[in-house]
Amino acid sequence: MTETLLQLCPVLPATQTVLDRTYTVLRMPSRDAPEAERNAWLDAHGAKVRAVVTGGHLGIETALAERLPNLGIVAVNGVGYDRIDIEAMRRLDVRVSNTPDVLTDDVADLAIALMLNVMRRLPAAEAHVRDGSWPTAQPALARRASGLRYGIVGFGRIGQAIAARLAGFGGSIAYTGPRRKQTGHTYHDDLRALAAASDVLFVATAASAATARIVDRAVLDALGPQGVLVNIARGSIVDETALVEALVERRIWGAGLDVFENEPHVPPALLGLENVSLAPHVGSATGETRQAMGALMLDNLAAFFDGRKLPTQVV
Repeated sequence: MTETLLQLCPVLPATQTVLDRTYTVLRMPSRDAPEAERNAWLDAHGAKVRAVVTGGHLGIETALAERLPNLGIVAVNGVGYDRIDIEAMRRLDVRVSNTPDVLTDDVADLAIALMLNVMRRLPAAEAHVRDGSWPTAQPALARRASGLRYGIVGFGRIGQAIAARLAGFGGSIAYTGPRRKQTGHTYHDDLRALAAASDVLFVATAASAATARIVDRAVLDALGPQGVLVNIARGSIVDETALVEALVERRIWGAGLDVFENEPHVPPALLGLENVSLAPHVGSATGETRQAMGALMLDNLAAFFDGRKLPTQVV
C-alpha cells in the first residue's frame, strides 16, 4: 500500500508525475469551501495523511496539522518556512524540510534585475518603445546603477550571492545580520546605520518574529530621498505601510519588490507609481530552479518514508 500525502500547492508537471506515481495524493476542499465541508473531509481522510507538500508562501496552519494525527513530515517546496509554527511542529513530532541552495542564484539574479529596472527605468523605457512614443519624444533620464554604496540586510546564501554579483558593479558593499561574517565587506550591527550608508538596500534576510517589519520608517528615512530598496526576501520584513508612504512622499527614490505583506494582494497605491518595479514573487521562478526544488522536495519525502536522515531538514 502506498503512503498517503496531502498536497497544498501546485508543483511542476514532472514533479507531480512522480508524486502521483509514488504516493496516494489527496487534496482538501479549497479554503473558500464551507467549514463543514472541510471538517467532513478531514474526518474522512485526515488519519490517512503521513506527509504534507506545501509551498513556502503557504506553509501549514497548526490547526490543520493537529487534525492529521499520523502526520510525520511537512515537505516545503521552497526555501522559506516562516508560515509554519516550528515549535508547534516539534510538539507534534512532525519534521519539516525545505529546498535551500537550489534557488540562490535565481533569487540573487532577480535582485539585481529589480535594481536595474528601478534605477534605469526599464519598464517605462520599454513602454516608450511599445506605445510608439520614441519617434516624437525621449524618455525621462534614469540613474546610474554602478559605482554606488550597496547594503545587504542578511548575509546568508542569497545575501552573499547578491554581493558576488554586485562586485562587478564597482562601488562598496556592506551588510548587517546577527553576526559578522568572514568577508572583506563592511559590517554594520545596526540596520539604520547600514541604511544611512547605502544608496541601494537589498533585503535578503529570512522572515521570522525577530525580523518582522525591521525595515521601518526610521530605516527608510535613513536610506533617504536618493535611496532605493530592493526586497526579494519576504514582505513581512518591511513595514509596507511605511514603505508606501515613503515612496508616495518621495522620501526614498524607488523600490524593487518581488514580495509583499499580503500576497497576492498588492497595495493599490503602489500600482500607479513610476518609481517602483513590481514582480509577483518570482525569485525562484525559472524552469531549472523549480525542477531542482521539486527534486529536492521529493528526496526529502523519500528519505522520510525510508527512515533515513532528511537531506535538508529544518526540524
